[in-house]
Amino acid sequence: MRPFRAYVVLALGLAVCTTTLAADDALVQRIQHTDPAKYRQLTAVHAGAGNMAFAGLLPRGAVTSHFNFLHRGEIPAGSGIGHHFHNTAEEMFVILGGEAQFTVDGRTSIVKGPAAVVCKLGHSHAIHNHSAHPLQWMNWQVGATPNVSDAFDLGDARVGVPLDPIPVFMTARLDRAQARPVTDAPGVTTRRLYQPQVFTTPWTYVDHVLVAPGTTTPAHTHATIGEAYYVIAGSGTVSVGAASDAVRGEVAPVTAGDAIPVRLGETSRFTAQGSEPLELLVIGIAKDLDAKTAFILANAPRRP
Repeated sequence: MRPFRAYVVLALGLAVCTTTLAADDALVQRIQHTDPAKYRQLTAVHAGAGNMAFAGLLPRGAVTSHFNFLHRGEIPAGSGIGHHFHNTAEEMFVILGGEAQFTVDGRTSIVKGPAAVVCKLGHSHAIHNHSAHPLQWMNWQVGATPNVSDAFDLGDARVGVPLDPIPVFMTARLDRAQARPVTDAPGVTTRRLYQPQVFTTPWTYVDHVLVAPGTTTPAHTHATIGEAYYVIAGSGTVSVGAASDAVRGEVAPVTAGDAIPVRLGETSRFTAQGSEPLELLVIGIAKDLDAKTAFILANAPRRP
């Protein structure tokens, strides 16, 4: 089994040293755990107010060559991430707990968690914690070109700006009540938060999934679309193996705060244990734009 290897990526406008995940790493090593003790302290992120702390959970290439990172962290009261652009990548900020003033293209509104805000390629964005409580936060990034990311700061902390009562940008609440049963998977409910047409990159969808206690999901094969999962709540196990064997595979425990990358050519399934549902945020990323187009066409509604 190969040891982890270090490399440098561009993240949050700073050079950050993180670990890579080798192709033959054991599943238990690929699963990354949220650990506030490992958060790095940063100040004036993208010229934002105050300070924040974060850690990289999943590094560049953990899912596909277009996947850049998953960050998890905490933004204290009065702090934030300043107004900036990514011209080669798309992001999704997820507020897991608390509320914040979120800006997209210079328009700002309060977004209350749990909610996900998409920041499309070439659109400016910022986040400021105006509340008196810490903001639990994570950020996903997918690039238009493999292994490429960028950032352009606007020098604006977006503090004390006018607020729109209703956001004029895309937000999606992680509301369990809106999840609907899956026809061929008893005990599993889901809701697609963002469709593939939302994204310009090979980013294909964002799903909110609930697995009832004692339920095992059907084996899912990732032929052309890799997935990354973040466990919002609950606990259980995940099985990941080669696509040629949908039954056997490595099995590892998962719990709230875990991030699980599943690559192209693999199969995955989850089992929920304990007394509460296993709640997952699922990010799907196609191998390339052709694979994403094929997915859209295969899932388009049939005309009568």
